[in-house]
Amino acid sequence: MKKLFLSLLLSIGYLSANSIYATFDVVADKKASIAFSSSGIIDTVFVDIGSVVQKGDTLAMLDNRDTKALLNVYQTTLKYAKKDFQRQEKIRNIIDQAKFDGYANKYESAKAQVAYQKTLLDKTILKAPFEGVIISKEIESGDVVSGQVVKTAFKIQSTNKRKLLVHFDQKYHGIVKVGDVFTYTVDGDETKYTGNISKIYPFVDTKTRKIEAEVLTKDILVGLFGEGTIYSK
Repeated sequence: MKKLFLSLLLSIGYLSANSIYATFDVVADKKASIAFSSSGIIDTVFVDIGSVVQKGDTLAMLDNRDTKALLNVYQTTLKYAKKDFQRQEKIRNIIDQAKFDGYANKYESAKAQVAYQKTLLDKTILKAPFEGVIISKEIESGDVVSGQVVKTAFKIQSTNKRKLLVHFDQKYHGIVKVGDVFTYTVDGDETKYTGNISKIYPFVDTKTRKIEAEVLTKDILVGLFGEGTIYSK
């Protein structure tokens, strides 16, 4: 099987002489720490560790009854400011321009107040930034949060998309290219996998004298590690 694989590499222009040893760590393709940017008391937590969520799903919510009440007030103000403006607009040719401008100003101010209040309401609702799984939950209902002191509420990572952070010797900095084949095994698993270099970081780690690259994959447990070979063209 190994000979067949090497023959395939040779047939597509890869040379065994340019086989480069590398190690790697498995990380999530996407990960994020999520926090409220507004102050208040946690009203409801909708997810737990291990919950799979879609982009835009609500994860938690602050007690926002006061914010909703103010939004209703401003929406009512906007409703009547709009009616007043539309009435004056029909007769603007026969009324004082300054008077008409006053109605227009009230209408625009009411729209701005509603938009602003909606923004404040949105800040009381924490939503998933992308499809993923919750890997850490650090809040409970009743907790007090402050917009001035950011506290992580959840940590989320992509559900099954992974990437290998591949480390290889700096002396190959001009040899390894995006698209090169990477064959590898994960520690504890004898299965041989194959991927392609998708990104090469443009610097050398000064402590390890290694260059880092990425290989996209999926369904491998985050935190695992392994080793493999880069076959450069």
